[in-house]
Amino acid sequence: MSSSTQGKVAIVTGASAGIGKATAIALSAAGWKLVLSGRRENALEETAKLCSGPAPVVCPGDVQSEDYVVSLFKTTHEAFGRIDMVFNNAGIAHAQIPWEEMPLSKWLEVMNTNVTGTFLCTREAFKYFKAQTPQGGRIINNGSISAHTPRPFTAPYTASKHAILGLTKCTSLDGRPFNIACTQIDVGNALTEMAMPNTQGTLQANGTRLNEPSFDAKHVADAVVHIAGLPNEVTVLYMNLIATGMPFVGRG
Repeated sequence: MSSSTQGKVAIVTGASAGIGKATAIALSAAGWKLVLSGRRENALEETAKLCSGPAPVVCPGDVQSEDYVVSLFKTTHEAFGRIDMVFNNAGIAHAQIPWEEMPLSKWLEVMNTNVTGTFLCTREAFKYFKAQTPQGGRIINNGSISAHTPRPFTAPYTASKHAILGLTKCTSLDGRPFNIACTQIDVGNALTEMAMPNTQGTLQANGTRLNEPSFDAKHVADAVVHIAGLPNEVTVLYMNLIATGMPFVGRG
C-alpha cells in the first residue's frame, strides 16, 4: 500500500466488470477510497466485496444521464470530502456491422455512453478539482487502439474513441492552470467480456479472420494504479498497452 495514495479518493466508472472491476480491486489494494459506478448494482456489490482496502461506496447508474453523473460526484464529495482521481472507464462496443446495416440507435448508444458519459464526468470533475484544497486532480480516460486505427465495420466505436482522444487533449490543456492532469490509456485486447470475440475470430482489414492474442486485464489495472499515484505535476499523456502479438502495428 503506497503512502502517497493511501486515503486518496477515486471514482471508477464501469466498475462492474472487466477493466473497471480489475482497476477498482487494484486501487483499493493500494489504499484508495473508492466510489464504484456502473449500471448493474449487484455486479458493483460483487466488485466491492473483492476490494481489500477501505469499503467502497457503490453508486449504481448510467453515465449517459446528466442527473446521475451530477449525483455521482455529489455523493463522492459528501462521503469523502474531496475527489482526487476519476477513471473514465465506462464504455460499450458493438459487433462489426456493415455501414448500410448500422442502425442510428446503435450509433447513438455508443456515442452517448463512450463520449457524452466521459464529457459529463470530466465536466463534474473540473468543478470539484478546481474548488477543493489542495486544488487539482487526475483524470484517466480508457481509450482504445481504435482511437488511432479502426477495425473494419466499427464506425460508432472508432468515432467514439477518436473523440476521447480529443477530449483527453482538451482536458490536459484546460486543466493546466488548475493542477489537473489527464491520461489516455489505449488498450488492445485485454481479456474482458468486451474483448472476448477478438479471441474467437475477428474480421481483419484484409478480409481474413484472426484469433487475436490477448492479455490479463490486471496489467491495465496496474498501469492505472501507477499513473494515478503520480503527483499531479507529472503526467503520462498517452499510454498504449496491447497484447504483443496483436495485429496493430503494420499493414493488414
